[in-house]
Amino acid sequence: MSTRSASRTAGATSRPETSDRLPTAALLLLAAGIALAALNLRTAITSVGPVLGEVTADLGMSAVGAGVLTTLPVLCFALFGGLTPVLARRLGQHRLVVVALAALTVGLAARAVVSEPLAFLALSALALAGGAIGNVILPGLVKQHFPDRVGLMTTVYTTGLALGTTIAAAATVPVQQATGEWRIALGAYALLGVAAAVPWLLVLRHEPAPGDPAQALGFRQVLRTGIGLQSVLYFGTQSSVAYILFGWYAEMLRDQGMGAQGAGLALSYLSLLGVPASLLLPTLLTRTRDQRPFVAFFALAYLGGLAGLWFAPVAGVWLWTTLLGTGMGSFVFALTSFALRTRTAAGTAALSASSQSLGYLAGGAGPFLFGLLYELTGGWHAPLLLVLFLVLVNAGAGALLGRPRYLEDAVAAGRGQPGSQSRRPIR
Repeated sequence: MSTRSASRTAGATSRPETSDRLPTAALLLLAAGIALAALNLRTAITSVGPVLGEVTADLGMSAVGAGVLTTLPVLCFALFGGLTPVLARRLGQHRLVVVALAALTVGLAARAVVSEPLAFLALSALALAGGAIGNVILPGLVKQHFPDRVGLMTTVYTTGLALGTTIAAAATVPVQQATGEWRIALGAYALLGVAAAVPWLLVLRHEPAPGDPAQALGFRQVLRTGIGLQSVLYFGTQSSVAYILFGWYAEMLRDQGMGAQGAGLALSYLSLLGVPASLLLPTLLTRTRDQRPFVAFFALAYLGGLAGLWFAPVAGVWLWTTLLGTGMGSFVFALTSFALRTRTAAGTAALSASSQSLGYLAGGAGPFLFGLLYELTGGWHAPLLLVLFLVLVNAGAGALLGRPRYLEDAVAAGRGQPGSQSRRPIR
């Protein structure tokens, strides 16, 4: 048998049987469901910030309550992201997506009509729980149902995620101003959740058969491997940098002398750069065996942007913003790596759950430490050194994670079992 034939045979043995059995109509519904679900995963987060003042004033929410509200995303992502593999085994993957979308939709709609701060927080947590579950389970579904189209479907997933994030951040204030009600502006996003649930309800009868419980990977197994630890570290550091920039970038520019409108535009531009990255990067990443050149590219872009902020923050703000936004393409690699570094849908789900739950929890500390350093020093150089440190750690973890290896092989080696022969990553 030729090398090329052997490679094809090896690839065929790792392809999930479920994807071959689904009719074309079901696969199209799944593709639409993944796109629409991704569009919803950040609306509960980015819709609140623009009207946070109105929300807290109308509900009589204290500063402590507002702090809890802004911290809820990382807490919910950590808790419910970690529980997702267990829930998927008990409910089934498609049913769990429906449950997650239902939680998200009910949470978004109900929190827009309550008048008590505690109820608003509880319902926000319900919506965020749905988003957290979707974050973790969608990469595994991409791997299972579209094993030969991982790059394309990851593009669909990450682009939907970027668009949903941008829409919720940009449209909330105009809707609030047009209607005079923050409640309508926030509650309207529940309609997206209803739309996203439709294709998943239609494919419930195509629920994949539960996998062998013996093949399931737990947190301990993932974290005992180098790939698992590198993925957690990579995801955590890129999340921390992103949270810092989204939370502090406009304030830092304003403090350096830039007007409020210009600083807001710079932040919006930074967010929008995630859309072209989501469109282009997944396919490029899945077409290469070794992703370390991409990691180096992201790191260099970050370093160029940080150098500009250090020496001339306002004078070259659009160049620095472009470089920083390019560096934030590391988020796309972090998501795509769940499929690239695993052979099976179960492995993808396990790596996704471990990396996102622990990574988001660690990432949430970034903005706090950045603000603390600014308060202690009264300037931006010490906080920027924190970002530089995070970028360097991110690059180091990415240099290891970008190598062509597989989680299942590392787990098998840890058990003392011979790992499979190296295969090329699924394209």
